[in-house]
Amino acid sequence: MLGIMRRYKQSVIIKVVFGIIVFSFIGTIFLVWGKGGSGSDGSSGYAIKVDTTKISNEEYRQSYLRVRGMFQQMLGSVTPEMEKQYGIKKSAMDNLINQVLIKREAKKMGLSASKDEVIKAISAISAFQKGGVFDFAQYQQLLKAQRITPAAFEQEQEEEIVIKKAQEKIKGEVKVSDEDLLKQFKQENDKVELSFIPFSPADTLKEVKLTDQDLQSYLQAHQEEFRTPELVSISYLIVDPASYTGKATVTEEEINAFYQKHMDRYQGKGGILPYQEVKEQVRRDATSDKGARLAYEKGAEAINKYGKGGDLATAAQSLGVKIVETPLFSLKSAPQAMAGESEVINRAFLLKANELGGPVETPRGIYLLKLKEKKPSAIPPLADVRKRVEEPASKDKAKELARKKAEEAIAQLGKGTGAYKFQETGLFLHKDATIPKIGPSRDLMEAAFKLTTAAPVATTPVAVNGVWYAVKLKSRLEAPKTEFAKQKEAIRTKLLPQKQEEAMTAWLKGLRDKATIVINPALAAE
Repeated sequence: MLGIMRRYKQSVIIKVVFGIIVFSFIGTIFLVWGKGGSGSDGSSGYAIKVDTTKISNEEYRQSYLRVRGMFQQMLGSVTPEMEKQYGIKKSAMDNLINQVLIKREAKKMGLSASKDEVIKAISAISAFQKGGVFDFAQYQQLLKAQRITPAAFEQEQEEEIVIKKAQEKIKGEVKVSDEDLLKQFKQENDKVELSFIPFSPADTLKEVKLTDQDLQSYLQAHQEEFRTPELVSISYLIVDPASYTGKATVTEEEINAFYQKHMDRYQGKGGILPYQEVKEQVRRDATSDKGARLAYEKGAEAINKYGKGGDLATAAQSLGVKIVETPLFSLKSAPQAMAGESEVINRAFLLKANELGGPVETPRGIYLLKLKEKKPSAIPPLADVRKRVEEPASKDKAKELARKKAEEAIAQLGKGTGAYKFQETGLFLHKDATIPKIGPSRDLMEAAFKLTTAAPVATTPVAVNGVWYAVKLKSRLEAPKTEFAKQKEAIRTKLLPQKQEEAMTAWLKGLRDKATIVINPALAAE
């Protein structure tokens, strides 16, 4: 089960399943170890307020960790993006809000939990059992380890039982009528055939005529797509470490210290080579390293001396190197000469006027930089990007035109007018993954099975894979009524939990609509 869920963790189905599982955990918050006592975090603040009831930050934290842990167990990992995608923080908040509302409503219903019910619930918790039997000493030990008093834990268990009773009462009032069963049977077993007219943007594209106002409006609505990047041009110099290697001298102690620090560089077939065998190579490497450090120090000295005045020319003269100048470039289109020098390029965009940047050390050498020119990011005028705007604007207009044509066709079909050439799907079932000749569309599938001979035309067009469809019922093949009698109870067994969940959702929504719920701004901003 978990393997399947992890494989399809981006699927909308998993989102629905996850939502149901989280919803089912309302009323089990007190089984989370570490909640402790009354749940107060010892501060005057709160995470959520439901009317006059405050939910502490600690209670929210525990709820969040519980929901996140459950999600991680199901799918194996939780990234920040997945947290947002699945609404983990919202689920944690919703659970706590719903508990407050259900407890309050349960009190109005006159529901309570007896001492025997509390004892039975606690005894059934496996963590308190040894050999399948409740162990009082283990019960006390575990509560003590979690800094929870028996009285507080038993009160929490009592509240949990009351919450479950309230949920069971609402679910127990749900009835599945014969009409519901027949409707479900027909949805599962009837077959439908549609007549349809496709309206593709590819076909309407040739009809599109755009005015300057249309193009300007599109540019305004999608300006980030056309925004020019920030551009800079710089002057820079490179201090070559090799030019300082000849000036560097190393002592025997420095050579040995270099070997000790970098001995992993000197590997042979049998492992790290002895110092004496590689001493000359170590000498060359240590000398080169010292030359690089000298080059960096010279660059740093030039920055300290000429940086405030931004005098790159004098710095170059003092270092005996030439200045290179670049044309304007963006972060993503650096000059070829600077290809791969990401740190230098990033530093270039942080430069201010009349200041030197660096030293920046790279494998090519030590860079010192100066800003020549900077052009901020901007939305270009239409005249500069007209050709770029025309193509997407035309496609956008073609989509809108295709939708309007589909709406016009539906209006005419509803009146029994209009001359259209229909295509036909052939018969299909509600449970089929795709609609023949159209494609997968849950919205169109639902609309198709609501069509009747009295009202055969869908009221709105539906887009499938970018194409708009106007559809009407061609035929409906009803399943034999004799099969209904055979499947009736099986359908009831499947349908009842669905209706119970719908009833619970509607009931909780009603409670929330009547309540004043305030989320702490600090929590809402997370």
